[in-house]
Amino acid sequence: MAENPEQLSCVLIPVQDTTLLLPNVSIAEIVDYEPDPADEDQEWVLGRLQWRGVSLPVLSWEAANGGDPFPPEGRRGRILVLNTITEHHEAMPFMAMATRGIPRQAKVSPEELRREPEAAGDATLMEVVFEGEHCVIPDMSVLEDLAQRAAG
Repeated sequence: MAENPEQLSCVLIPVQDTTLLLPNVSIAEIVDYEPDPADEDQEWVLGRLQWRGVSLPVLSWEAANGGDPFPPEGRRGRILVLNTITEHHEAMPFMAMATRGIPRQAKVSPEELRREPEAAGDATLMEVVFEGEHCVIPDMSVLEDLAQRAAG
């Protein structure tokens, strides 16, 4: 079967009340949700992940997007270690974000996405529908700014 060069390998990431859509290359690793307790007063930080000798603040997508923080419950929660892409990359090459379940892979082409008219939330770049599922493409610059502030 020939691959469509227009397709992008992506990951669908379950969070509270929606699904995030990110390219595969943005994810460095997915680990079990076992952060150290948060000692920060920022509501978007759920704790800290000790990963490869680095302490990463674990962000709550929900709080970063203007809602209440929702730490994962049970054993399905995961932490995504994400590659950074903005001007913070040099000082902070990775950041971490909690999920409410296990991410799944998808091949996405532009014609499969239907853009929603309004993007709601501080950390939302765009809202789309993919295969009938409402998804959010996060604004990575907002998330990286919050991670940078939490990192000190």
